[in-house]
Amino acid sequence: MRASDTLSKFGGDEFIVLLQEVRHPDGTAATASRLLDAVATIHTAGPHELHVTACIGISVYPDDGLDGETLIKNADSAMYHAKSKGGSSFQFFHEDLNRRAIERQFLEQNLRRAMERNQLALNYQPKYDLQSRAITGVEALLRWDHPVRGTISPSIFIPVAEDCGLILPIGTWVLEQACRQARAWLDAGLPTLTMAVNVSGRQFQSERFEEKVMATLARFRIEPEDLELEVTESLLMKTPELTTSLLQSLRRKGVRVAIDDFGTGYSSLSYLHRFPIDSLKIDQSFVRQIGTPDGLSMVKSIIDMGRNLRMRIIAEGVETEQEAMTLERMGCDRAQGFYFSQPLTPADCTTLLETRKDLATTP
Repeated sequence: MRASDTLSKFGGDEFIVLLQEVRHPDGTAATASRLLDAVATIHTAGPHELHVTACIGISVYPDDGLDGETLIKNADSAMYHAKSKGGSSFQFFHEDLNRRAIERQFLEQNLRRAMERNQLALNYQPKYDLQSRAITGVEALLRWDHPVRGTISPSIFIPVAEDCGLILPIGTWVLEQACRQARAWLDAGLPTLTMAVNVSGRQFQSERFEEKVMATLARFRIEPEDLELEVTESLLMKTPELTTSLLQSLRRKGVRVAIDDFGTGYSSLSYLHRFPIDSLKIDQSFVRQIGTPDGLSMVKSIIDMGRNLRMRIIAEGVETEQEAMTLERMGCDRAQGFYFSQPLTPADCTTLLETRKDLATTP
C-alpha cells in the first residue's frame, strides 16, 4: 500500500481499500493484483499452513458513484461478481474497465519480458534539410514486435511503461542502442549526423540522468553535439525550475535539446524563452491542416516564433510535396515524414545513408 492509501476493516471478512491520487482507473488493477498476491502468501499457525484467497471488487469515483455509500455498494456488487468466477480474482464494477485492466496487465507482463526476448527494436526516420533536401539527422523510434499481437504502437505501451517504471530501463536501452548505431555509421565512414532520441518525463527526472547520458556518449565515443534529446512541452512545464537547470547543464556540455510535438501541450510563451532549446518540432496534426487558412496561419505563427527565439524549426509528418514546399516557403528549416522516408530498420537506413552520403551534411 502507498502512504496515500487507506485500509479499513468493513466487517466480518471484508475490508475496504481507498486509493487516492489515481491517474488511470484501470491502473488500480496492479494494486488489486498485489493485494491478492500478499493475501495468498502461506501463513503458518503451529503445525498448520494456512492458504488464504480473496476476491476484490473495484468501483471508481465519479463514474461508479458520487458518495461513499454508493461506491461501497457498487464495489461490493463487483466483488460478488469476482467470487462467482472462482479463485482469487478482482472485478471492476464497469465491464469496460475490466477489459482495459486485462489489456493493461497483458501489456505490463509482456513488456517486462520484451527486452530479454529481443522484441524491442529501433527504427530510424531521416530528417531532411528543406532547401538542399540533404539528410541532416535521424530520429530513433522505438518499436515492439510482439510474437502474437504483432507490432504494438508506442502510443499504447509507452504510457504503461511510464506508470509501472519500465520506462527507465527501456529508456536506457534506447539511448545505448541509438549511440551504438551512430558509432557504427561513423566507423563505416558515413558523414556525421544528429541522432535524436525521445526522453520521457519519468526518465528525464530520474536520478543521475545527466550523468548517465554523458557516460553513454563517452562509452560509444559520440560527440555531445551529435545527440539531440527530444522532450515534450508538458515535461518542460511540470517542474520548470528543475527542468531549466538540467537542460542548461546538458546544453553547456554540448547536448542539443528539442521540443517534440510543439503546439499540442500547454506551453506559455512567457516560459518558452527561458528554456535552453535548440529546436521546435511542429506536430504533424498542424502539418495536416496546412492546406487550410487557419492551419496555415498556425504553422506560420509557430515558425515565426521559433525563428524569433533563434530556434531551428522541424516539421513532423510531412506526407506531400505541397506540404514540403509550403513549409520551405514559410522558413521551416527541416522536415521528416513519409514523403521523405518512413522509419527504417538499421540495415535499410544504412543503405539509404550510403546512397545519399554525398548529400548528407553535418548539422
